[in-house]
Amino acid sequence: MRNAFANELTTLGGEDNRVVMLSGDIGNRLFDKFRAKHPDRFFNCGIAEQNMMGVAAGMAMSGLRPIAYTITPFVTTRCLEQIRTDVCYHEAPVTIVAVGAGLAYAGLGPTHHSCEDISFLRSIPNMTVVCPGDEWEVRAALRAAIADDRPCYIRMGKKGEPVVHDSIPADFAIGRALSLRKGRDVCLLSTGNMLPEVLEAADLLEKEGISASVASFHTVKPLDEVYLATAFADHPLIVTVEEHSVIGGFGAAVAEWLIDTGTRSGSLLRIGTPDRFYKLSGEQDFAREQLGLSAQQIAGRIVETRRQKEAS
Repeated sequence: MRNAFANELTTLGGEDNRVVMLSGDIGNRLFDKFRAKHPDRFFNCGIAEQNMMGVAAGMAMSGLRPIAYTITPFVTTRCLEQIRTDVCYHEAPVTIVAVGAGLAYAGLGPTHHSCEDISFLRSIPNMTVVCPGDEWEVRAALRAAIADDRPCYIRMGKKGEPVVHDSIPADFAIGRALSLRKGRDVCLLSTGNMLPEVLEAADLLEKEGISASVASFHTVKPLDEVYLATAFADHPLIVTVEEHSVIGGFGAAVAEWLIDTGTRSGSLLRIGTPDRFYKLSGEQDFAREQLGLSAQQIAGRIVETRRQKEAS
């Protein structure tokens, strides 16, 4: 995802001279191509993320289209006040790009984990929240964010995530889910870099005789309410999956929609990280296994939930 972002940014920089890159003192070599082509549009803002966000807001209100980039907790939690007041209050078209979301930096400990950022950002008025599922969705999200001329948060993995799409999805649009598979028994709604894991879980369910629909909900705010209405009408069980806390994240957003609309068809199962800090040492796959986010564990929870529903 990280490399795809850098490459798409370089292309966009050549197409739109308003595009400006601000880095929180990371990824300097990653942006060598962008800096070589647009040396006057790359700014290393140092380890001063609050200031970087204020600079980005000022640039945006002056007609530029800044992209503010660094590791997820440092471009969200550390400068949340500036995002809220400088960017969103003024509806400044800043694109905030976070790298290493969720447990991508699991080995560096809780300071580098980010399982609360969706909750923080989606609660701020005027903010769009996009969590791409693979590198092609990253490319599409970046283009859509620049074209949207509003504050936008793009939440990425780190690197090496499996590719799901063959190219940029032709029907990609902010606020519109991407349907990847059709099934009848359960509908799996994935957000962010859990998408390959969710597709594998669907394969495992198929072996159990359970037919699963799969959709990439790359946009958490605004939600694709049309897809949700259809999913709940057509499936007895809908499952949200995210590498984020079950409190305030994608699953919570779907649950809020469910209550607010009075939808009574279908049941909802939310799968995410628990309400506690993850303190073990290990890389992302290990962390997912410990927190119940592997494909096998996702499929197992769905099988057990269906069994309980049938027994009740």
